[in-house]
Amino acid sequence: MSWARTCCSIAGCGIKVLKRFRIHTHWTNTVQQVYELALDDLDDPAKRQWLQWAFADPERLKPGKTRQTLTEEAAEQFAGLAQALRAQGHEPQAAAHFINRMVFCLFAEDIGLLPNQMFTRLLEHAARRPAEFADMARDLFRAMQTGGRVGFERVEWFNGGLFDSDATLPLDQPAIERVLQATRLDWSEIDPSIFGTLFERGLDPDKRSQLGAHYTDRDKIRLLVEPVIVRPLQAEWEGIKVQIAARLAKAHAAKSPATATKARKAAQTLHNGFLERLRQARILDPACGSGNFLYLALLALKDLEHRANLDAEALGLDRQFPSVGPECVKGLEINPYAAELARVTVWIGEIQWMRRNGFDLARQPILRPLNTIECRDALLNPDGGEAAWPEAEFIVGNPPFLGGSKLLRELGEDYAATLRRAYQGRVPGGADLVCYWFEKTRSCIEQGVTQRAGLVATNSIRGGANRKVLERIRGTGTITHAWSDEPWINEGAAVRVSLVAFGREAEEAILNGQPVAEIHADLTGRALRVSGGDDLTQTKPLAENAGVSFQGSQKIGAFDIPGDLARQWLPLPNPHGRPNSDVLKPSWNGLDVTRRPRDGWIIDFGLDMTDVQAAL
Repeated sequence: MSWARTCCSIAGCGIKVLKRFRIHTHWTNTVQQVYELALDDLDDPAKRQWLQWAFADPERLKPGKTRQTLTEEAAEQFAGLAQALRAQGHEPQAAAHFINRMVFCLFAEDIGLLPNQMFTRLLEHAARRPAEFADMARDLFRAMQTGGRVGFERVEWFNGGLFDSDATLPLDQPAIERVLQATRLDWSEIDPSIFGTLFERGLDPDKRSQLGAHYTDRDKIRLLVEPVIVRPLQAEWEGIKVQIAARLAKAHAAKSPATATKARKAAQTLHNGFLERLRQARILDPACGSGNFLYLALLALKDLEHRANLDAEALGLDRQFPSVGPECVKGLEINPYAAELARVTVWIGEIQWMRRNGFDLARQPILRPLNTIECRDALLNPDGGEAAWPEAEFIVGNPPFLGGSKLLRELGEDYAATLRRAYQGRVPGGADLVCYWFEKTRSCIEQGVTQRAGLVATNSIRGGANRKVLERIRGTGTITHAWSDEPWINEGAAVRVSLVAFGREAEEAILNGQPVAEIHADLTGRALRVSGGDDLTQTKPLAENAGVSFQGSQKIGAFDIPGDLARQWLPLPNPHGRPNSDVLKPSWNGLDVTRRPRDGWIIDFGLDMTDVQAAL
């Protein structure tokens, strides 16, 4: 059946009319809902009410479930399944790969890529005969690998690396019922910007404890994607639009057909050139996790291409089919769970964008290979040398947060020593792990490989050894945008971060949303046309202050003891007869002075105690 759209746009609803009516809701951050009725259904007062609401009270049609809620429910279903598969002894990576396949099958059937709810019907049959599940799933995965048939129904070629084999895992009755329950969700509306994070927590045994934790919202990520990627490219397009308009005006005023044709071709060439420029743009996230930054960066690039096509069409040029795709994004991720999820996140984001904007999907295969997302160490090669990064015009991302004092304990003595040796003279000793990503990104910009970058760091990057990497960035380029102290979610925990965008060329500086003359390495700024705003990072220590202040004690290990427990331990006996008060001591810091005392204690072996004495 063919459809014709009306010209009306009704407060979040689009209406398509011919022999049947379809009302598609389209409120921001809600699951799309479709109300469908035939002409004969107008006799039904309840269905006729839908049309009345669409024109007179569209809020009555607003879905109650948000995309966020939907995605959280989906992640919860599969987190339980992942845990069950691991409990049965299946290798965690194999279980994760298998679950990712099923997740994509649910998405694919809800958008019509798998015909006639094929995967749901497979599960319904398997629920009655669980022993047959593995064979049926194997048949489906084999067909999706190269294209083929399952029974009498045609299955398209998917592959992309996700369906690189027909490997499957057996599911028992409870597991099949769990997946079958998940089919009741609308997987077409899953939100990739949080999908990857939530599923990574469910699939990775090391992150299971973060399942109920919060995650970073897309608006925070856009704080970097917009100034680093979107605005510079948008500015380029605005300049090209002016040139196109001038060429078309010349064509319109031309007195000869040849002159008009030449001017029009010149205008079309300018448009095509900008589209090709977008197709060749490459965006790297060198610590991509489950793909949130890459997903939103890809969508931003596709939105810009779409806007350029609409603008060109409005000027009188031929509109082009969108061709910016997943090959524009590159990623590095050491965690295999996250790396695979990043690919799935990008694939789903690409497909959703195409459908949302009314375009058919690419075929042969449907999933373009995403070898550009690599699973490897972003800082070191296996031989201990500095790792090379893929070339990219833009770099964005959220590198891991790990304090400099924790590197030895968390990464191991050998790795930490090798890392510091590889970056000696560029990243100071004691700097946080994130500083190595800042330095490598700075180097890419200095070499001319990268034009602009935006990274997230804990707000401690503004001072101490960490600040040295920002000083080096200012030495070879400029900090263009910064948010010095923002709330952020990292590994499920709330932290305070600094967001820093920088590049090779000087441009208008924006600090915490306000224009400034420049941004200093401590992420303060010099105000525009106002005296003051000195760069305090250039101040020198006063000799008169030497010896009159002290930074306080610094913990190296996690030896904090609550006061109640400490008082229980103090009178307990020891084999060597020494009191526990030798090593169990009250601990104070600035908070104990400025607020109520915390009643904190710590195990402190002092400066002179030997390992043997400490072990008694």
